[in-house]
Amino acid sequence: MKKSLLALAALGTFAGAAHAQSSVTLYGIVDAGFVYNNNSAGQKLYSTSAGNLQGDRWGLRGTEDLGGGLKALFVLENGFNAFTGKLGQGGDEFGRQAYVGLSSQFGTVTLGRQYDSVVDYTGALEVGSQWGTFYGAHPGDLDNMNNSNRVNNAIKYTSANYSGITFGGLYSLGGVAGQYNRNQIWSGGIGYAQGPLTLGAGYVNVKNPNFSFFGNNATSSATGSNMTGSQVYSGYASAKTQQIISAGGAYTFGPATIGATYSNTQFKDLGETGLVGTGGQTLAGTAKFHNAEANFKYQLTPALLLGVAYDYTKGYSVASQKIHQGVLGADYFLSKRTDVYVDGIYQHSSGTNSAGVTSTAQINGLSPSSTSNQVAAIVGIRHKF
Repeated sequence: MKKSLLALAALGTFAGAAHAQSSVTLYGIVDAGFVYNNNSAGQKLYSTSAGNLQGDRWGLRGTEDLGGGLKALFVLENGFNAFTGKLGQGGDEFGRQAYVGLSSQFGTVTLGRQYDSVVDYTGALEVGSQWGTFYGAHPGDLDNMNNSNRVNNAIKYTSANYSGITFGGLYSLGGVAGQYNRNQIWSGGIGYAQGPLTLGAGYVNVKNPNFSFFGNNATSSATGSNMTGSQVYSGYASAKTQQIISAGGAYTFGPATIGATYSNTQFKDLGETGLVGTGGQTLAGTAKFHNAEANFKYQLTPALLLGVAYDYTKGYSVASQKIHQGVLGADYFLSKRTDVYVDGIYQHSSGTNSAGVTSTAQINGLSPSSTSNQVAAIVGIRHKF
């Protein structure tokens, strides 16, 4: 009897140890609010809006210790709309992220649907990914700093942390027989975070962006334009290549943080794919955009954060649009997991948009204004679990 009891105790101890070596976590965010748009095609618009500060999601994250410092890991992350229950990311079940991989002291290698290096190393420095809501992101999120587009079929490496320095890269196979570089995506980046200073830089090169970057969801068109979300780039669906270069930094002193980002986005070899974008005009050459943002946030109390930001977008070469944008916001934390927020965005646009007509204002995520100006106000609540 004593031997049996000892054996059972030993077995229980072993089972507990084995269980401790593996873990699966259920997590998520529900974020919902209301939006006022002063000019939606000439009319005022009051509407509900989900996923404002962060996209609504639920996910599963797991690891297994394989021994010798090696771990297996996976992430499955679903996006949805809290007001309608509808799937996000074009109806993909795990449209936000879905990958599996291995990690060790030398870094992590993962396979699946993932984020590019611009998102990884500079995205968090943009105000739209902080307190500014996605409405405060750069116009049309043309540089993907707000993570509008994911990468399918991706092989990704992320380094270990070396005294605050991390780096990584991603490659996405095009998957087209006989055309190895069609639809391929590759990116790389580096970041530094130590003490009060955070720095980051990223690069993305996308072949056939209309299909590989903007059109990689379940409801995407296999033949038509998928770049319809913003007049900033909707006319450039025929681009053979999209290139994004980004950099940013932030410095914290006491309760205050000052930050800045820069990006250069180019839609190259227009007309090469034979597609016709919004406006129907025939284009050639390269549409290029500079974007510069300065932001400031202040932790007025442990619970209350205040922020302000200014963003400037300038098109050149084929593009000629100029956009000024200002963002004001406040975020009040009721607890570590629940906060309420309010944001206001003003945008002024001039020049000619990608459709070849006089530009009107269009705050990210909203329908275009009938004039060169647009104002939006957002109030909402976010809960993390």
